[in-house]
Amino acid sequence: MRNWLLAILTLLLCIPPLEAQEVEWSVDASVLFNNREGGQDSSTPDQTNLFTRLAPEIGISMFNGEHVLKGGVVWYQPMNDNLQGYKVLPTLYYRYNRNDGWHLTAGMMPRTLMVERQPTYLWCDSLNYCQPNLRGIMAQFIKPAGFAEIAVDWRQMQTERKREAFTFMFNTDWRIHGPLRLGGHLQYNHLAMTRHHIEEQHVNDNVLVNPMVTVDLSRRTPLDSLRFAAGALIDMERDRSTDKWESPAGFVATATARWRWLQLDETFYTGQELMPLYTKFGSQLILGDPYFHSKTYSRTDLTFHIVSNRFVDLTGALSLHVNEHITGFWQQIACRFYIDSNLWKRRHDKDYLRSGHLAPLY
Repeated sequence: MRNWLLAILTLLLCIPPLEAQEVEWSVDASVLFNNREGGQDSSTPDQTNLFTRLAPEIGISMFNGEHVLKGGVVWYQPMNDNLQGYKVLPTLYYRYNRNDGWHLTAGMMPRTLMVERQPTYLWCDSLNYCQPNLRGIMAQFIKPAGFAEIAVDWRQMQTERKREAFTFMFNTDWRIHGPLRLGGHLQYNHLAMTRHHIEEQHVNDNVLVNPMVTVDLSRRTPLDSLRFAAGALIDMERDRSTDKWESPAGFVATATARWRWLQLDETFYTGQELMPLYTKFGSQLILGDPYFHSKTYSRTDLTFHIVSNRFVDLTGALSLHVNEHITGFWQQIACRFYIDSNLWKRRHDKDYLRSGHLAPLY
C-alpha cells in the first residue's frame, strides 16, 4: 500500500507543469479519554475509551486547487502496554473543486470533509471514534448562505461472514432570512446478507427523515455562537423477514451556545420510542446513539475549551444523558492537533493562528 501510494505521487510530480502544481500535506492527531457511567445494558455499557489517532495525508494539487489527489493512513491505537486493538485504515481520494461552489470527492476520504458533523441520532460517538473515513463518493454545493451535500458510504463489503452494508446521506442548511435557516437530514442505512447466507437471514432497511428549522443568533448577541434548532425525527425501519415497516416519530430540538472558552450543548427528543430494531441488529443497521431508543431523552454537554486556536483544540467535557430507563454521566478530555501546508505557510503569523477555532473531532 505504501509503495503504491509513493509511486502515484512520484508519477504526478513528474507531470509537465502546464500550470503550477503544489504538494499538499496535513497531519491530524488526536487523543481521547472518555469515561462512561450509568449504563444499563450492552447497548449503553459503563466503559472507558482511551486512545490516540494519527492521520497524516500527502498529495498533489493542480490548477490552483481545482484537482486534488491525496493519500495517507489513519492509525487508531487504544492506550495499553502493547499494540493490541490497533487499526490502520487507508485514506486515498480525489477531490474536484469548482469556483462556483461545487465539490466532488471520491475514494476513502476523512469525514472532516463534510460541512457539519452529523447529529448523534444519525452517527453516534462510538462510531465517530473508530470509523473516521467515508468510503465512497460525496458531492457538495457550498455557498456563504448555506450548503447541500449528498454522499454514499460503503461501510462493509459482503464476504462469507460479513454482511454488505452501506449508507446514503443527504444534509442541507440554508439561510432564508435574517437569523432564520431551513435544512435537515435524510439518511438511508442498508444491511444486506452474507455471500452464502442462511435461510433465516434477510435484508434490512432504516430510513431517517429529519427536517429542521434553525435560528442563528450568533451575530446578534455578545456570545461567540448561539443557535436553536427544532424539527421532526421520523425513523422508518424494516426487517424483510416480515416485510413490515415500523415508523416511530417524534420531536427533536437542539441548542448550542459558546462564550470564549465555555460551550453548552443540549439535545432533547420526545415522541415514540425510536430504533425498534436496534436490539436485533445493533450498529450494523442503526448508526445513531442507542440512548434514543426511548420515548424521552435529553443530552446536555458542558465543554471547556482549555486551549483553542486554529491548530489545537484541548477540551474537557461533562455529559449528562437522561431518558426513562437510564441516567448516564460521561467525563471526557480530548485534544486535537491539526496542521497542514496552508497553516505552515502562515506559521509566523501569530495573530492569524490565534484568531480562529479548530473544530473538535469528539
